[in-house]
Amino acid sequence: MNISAAQHTVTAFDAEILDLREMVLEMGKKSTGAITRAIEALERNDLELASSVVADDREIDELERRIDALSIQTIALRAPMADDLRHLIATFKISSIAERIGDYAKNIAKRVPLVAESSRKIEPAALLPSMANIAAELVRDSFKAYADGDVDLAVSVSARDQTLDNFYTSIFRAIITYMVENPAYITESAHLLFIAKNLERIGDHATNIAELSYFAETGRQLPERTKGDDVGTIWADQQQ
Repeated sequence: MNISAAQHTVTAFDAEILDLREMVLEMGKKSTGAITRAIEALERNDLELASSVVADDREIDELERRIDALSIQTIALRAPMADDLRHLIATFKISSIAERIGDYAKNIAKRVPLVAESSRKIEPAALLPSMANIAAELVRDSFKAYADGDVDLAVSVSARDQTLDNFYTSIFRAIITYMVENPAYITESAHLLFIAKNLERIGDHATNIAELSYFAETGRQLPERTKGDDVGTIWADQQQ
C-alpha cells in the first residue's frame, strides 16, 4: 500500500470512528430525555407525552441498527488493533446498553395510562421523580465520561449508583408497606413497583457504560462496586 492509500485508509477510519461516537452520544441524549419525559408524563398523567416517549423509542432503535452496521463494517474493513479496537468495541457495546435504557424509559411511559386509570393517589409515588432524576443524572454523566474519556467521572458514576440502589430499596419498602396496609391499592402500587425497578435497572446500565468507558481508556476493568440492600429481605420481613 502506498503512502497516499494508507493516509486515505487512516482518514476513512477516523471518520467512521467519529460517526460512531456522534451516533452513540445522540443515543445517550435521546435515552436521557426519554427518562425525564416518561416521569413527567407519570407526574402529570399526560397520556400524549407518554405516547410520544413510546413512539420516539424507534429513533433510538434505528440509531443502534446504524451503529451495529457501521461497527461491523469498520472492524471488517479496517482491522483495528490495540487501543482502536478497544474503543470500537466499547462504542459498539455502549450503543446496545443505550438502547436498553431507552426501552426502560418506554416501559415506564407504557405504565402511565394504567396508573392514570385510577383517580387514587399512592403516597410513595411522590418519591419516584427524585429517583428518576438520579437515574437520568447517572446516564448523562456516564455518556459524558465516554465522550470526554474521563476515567474519574466513570468511577464516580459507578460509585453513585449505590445511592440509586438505596433509593430503590426505600421506595420498595414504602410501596410494599402501603400495599399491606391498603389492599385496595395493590394494582396501582404494583405498577409503581415496576416503574421503580425500571429506574433501578437504568442505573445499573449507566454503570455498565461507565465501566466500558473506563476500560476503553485504561485497558483495565473498573473495580467491582458495592451493591445496595437486597429488596428480597424486605419482602421476607413483611411476611413475618
